[in-house]
Amino acid sequence: MVYLLRCRDGSLYTGITNDLPRRLASHQCGKASAYTRSRRPVALAYQEVVRDHGSALKREAAIRRLSRVEKLALCSAAT
Repeated sequence: MVYLLRCRDGSLYTGITNDLPRRLASHQCGKASAYTRSRRPVALAYQEVVRDHGSALKREAAIRRLSRVEKLALCSAAT
């Protein structure tokens, strides 16, 4: 699964996981990522199910290459 988080400062964080609830809890506790540690609390903005780990890595890389506007549009389309 690929996910986007909206951080307290308005920035977006992209990541992958096979257990989203556990990963979100780790982000909220400040143990999942150095980036989100100082930008808590975070909120799930987007999630996408993918076939396997390799597909997740490719999709994560593709999302990271998007502009901020494109990422926000992706989040808006999902809700």
